[in-house]
Amino acid sequence: MLNSNYIALIPLLPIISFLIIGLAGRRYFPTFSGVLGTLSLLASFVLSVFTAYQYFFDAGKVNGVYQKITAMKFVWLQFAPNISIDMGILLDPISVMMIVIVTFISLMVHVYSMGYMKGEPRYAAYYAFLSLFTFSMLGLVLSTNIFQIYIFWELVGVSSFLLIGFYYEKPSAVAASKKAFIVTRFADLGFLIGILVLSYFAETLDFQTLIQRLTVQSSYLSSIISASFLGCSALTWGLLLVFAGGAGKSAMFPFHIWLPDAMEGPTPVSALIHAATMVVAGVYLVARLFPIFSNSCPEALDVVAYIGIFSSLLAAIIACTQTDIKRVLAYSTMSQIGFMMFALGVSGYGGEKGLGFMASMFHLFTHSIFKALLFLGAGAVIHYVHSNDMKDMGGLRKLMPITHITFLLACLAIAGIPPFAGFFSKEEILAACWNSNKIIFGAAVLTAGLTAFYMFRLYFNIFWNKEFKASNSNHIEHHGEAPGTMLLPLIILAALSVTAGFVPFSKLVTSDGAGLETEFHIGFAIGPVLLAVAAILFAWFMYCKESAVPQKIADALKGFYTAAYRKFYFDEIYLFITKKIIFNLIGRPAAWIDKNIFDGFMNLIATVTEDVSEGIRSFQSGKVQEYAIYFFAGTLGFVLLFIYLWT
Repeated sequence: MLNSNYIALIPLLPIISFLIIGLAGRRYFPTFSGVLGTLSLLASFVLSVFTAYQYFFDAGKVNGVYQKITAMKFVWLQFAPNISIDMGILLDPISVMMIVIVTFISLMVHVYSMGYMKGEPRYAAYYAFLSLFTFSMLGLVLSTNIFQIYIFWELVGVSSFLLIGFYYEKPSAVAASKKAFIVTRFADLGFLIGILVLSYFAETLDFQTLIQRLTVQSSYLSSIISASFLGCSALTWGLLLVFAGGAGKSAMFPFHIWLPDAMEGPTPVSALIHAATMVVAGVYLVARLFPIFSNSCPEALDVVAYIGIFSSLLAAIIACTQTDIKRVLAYSTMSQIGFMMFALGVSGYGGEKGLGFMASMFHLFTHSIFKALLFLGAGAVIHYVHSNDMKDMGGLRKLMPITHITFLLACLAIAGIPPFAGFFSKEEILAACWNSNKIIFGAAVLTAGLTAFYMFRLYFNIFWNKEFKASNSNHIEHHGEAPGTMLLPLIILAALSVTAGFVPFSKLVTSDGAGLETEFHIGFAIGPVLLAVAAILFAWFMYCKESAVPQKIADALKGFYTAAYRKFYFDEIYLFITKKIIFNLIGRPAAWIDKNIFDGFMNLIATVTEDVSEGIRSFQSGKVQEYAIYFFAGTLGFVLLFIYLWT
């Protein structure tokens, strides 16, 4: 039996760390803040692993099916006899998997940051924010009801705002944090409305009850399907609005514009956001409500699939043109999250039909490892070169041998080269697409090939291409490759990038909790692997040594290359819509109406009142003689009025 007391410590330890470091760290133990934050995450990680062991190998399975276990629950706000907001801890395969991932990646980031952020004036504040971010994500994945997840969803947004804008003295960092916060607010408004729609018809906020009522033929399901708006049922609208919230957090089209700018935060923060926290929250949300999507509203699941594949392909194309190494990785994340989304979109529920669900969660698991390694490796490069731009790099394999090898392993993993972790999860996704939707399968294979190309374009530009010269960058010869606290997470993550694919994931995390039998078909894998190898060789040909070929190809593509480099002008389009249309056609008229009509009306009332008051001031002069005259004049007036009316 799982012990709810120690499970509650998994999210509580980071929030306690946040409070202690946030309130006292800067004043009393500024340099010890990193150690305290790291120790609290180490304890949470150990408890998470122990919980996962107990759940998967002891208490979680009944009759061959993993159960949903409510480890803790209490009523927080009671709205009606049958509806309340509860706080609790829900354990099932995806939540148990997520707490292990979140605590592990956060632990790696905490350890890494001890070297990367050393000497930072706001060192204690940084670790406090990291702890808050980790607490928010743990609370999100352990939520027992849909409103609890929304509370932590917003807390994740606040945490990201603090960390992306950590270097608040930089205008670009402030702008990036505001952009991420504002864009996701629009998506989260849809999420909130979706929550209200689903909970209104299901008369519950609890996940298990909500899923049961909206997947089994009942009066609840009939009422939400029969209610419609613009030709779509209330269920479809509710799920699409919930997915809009997920698309915002996971930077799916059309809410993806905040993700590249979020690179303004410290690089370890980028690793945490991209690998295990903010951007995977949308995938987790769809997975949490997957029985409703799959069993009751497949048309909403189709939207998830097509948004996912479009976002994935779009981001892969843009990544091929970027020169900032963190932005390349940012678009890579968007593309890989798209893989997870469309894998869910092509999946059914239960048995072999649920292959896409399992593959999506498997890719979330493997991606968190090699993407954290890629970002932390990029951080080591930036720490050495003091630049984010590829033009300032090249030839670093000799100067940074450990970073070079670990980064190469991560590139091989994300490119889908066997036997690295990404190969196994990506092959399962492609198999699910092949069985369900050939169009998405074709686009997915193309995207996988582009992934291999742009990742090795990045690798060769950093570690080969040309000899590194300190004069080409802001590099200062004051340190070696990186301190031990930065190299240790790279080595651990590199080892897992090689081995994580061998985890029997299909036995542990599936759509219905029952194990899924999967087979490796070498004939099916040959095509995608050969395409990835060809893409790597093409990248080697173009970027291993300095050459004029890349520029010639860019010139030949002309407008398309420029559009991809400019991110297909989505930022410009959004600025045009907001500044030229919303501000000019809606904002300015609304401001004029507010100022001249509403404010003007209130000002008129004030002016009239003031004028009247000024006019009657003389009636209160304080002179008895004048009061006597007013009295007799009033009395005379009443007498005359009485005589007039009487006669």
